[in-house]
Amino acid sequence: MGQTAAATARSAQNTSLVAGLASFFPEATPVRIPVQLARTLEGDEGSAARFSESTVIEFGTPREVLFASSTPLEFADVVRLRTADGSLDAEASVVAVQYHPGKTVVAARFVKEVPNWIVKS
Repeated sequence: MGQTAAATARSAQNTSLVAGLASFFPEATPVRIPVQLARTLEGDEGSAARFSESTVIEFGTPREVLFASSTPLEFADVVRLRTADGSLDAEASVVAVQYHPGKTVVAARFVKEVPNWIVKS
């Protein structure tokens, strides 16, 4: 006989937190893109990082990404977002933050144009 178990829905909670911030971005579209997030050091060539973590881009616009981070970020911090297959590898500057217990919800704007990273149907 099978056993039943309960699991916490962390991603659903994060999505609802990110959805709250996304309401301030009228063009935001729900997406689910796993990325490696790294905060780059100023004055470096973008290769050094103070921290690195895995997260998921939950919403996006043609110019911004919205996600939850377990590491506190601040306005104007520069982060690098990279997918495992390298289809997205870009720097973005934090333009909005909301602090929650244990999580920071972030909106970051690409430093340079990233064409066709998000396609709306």
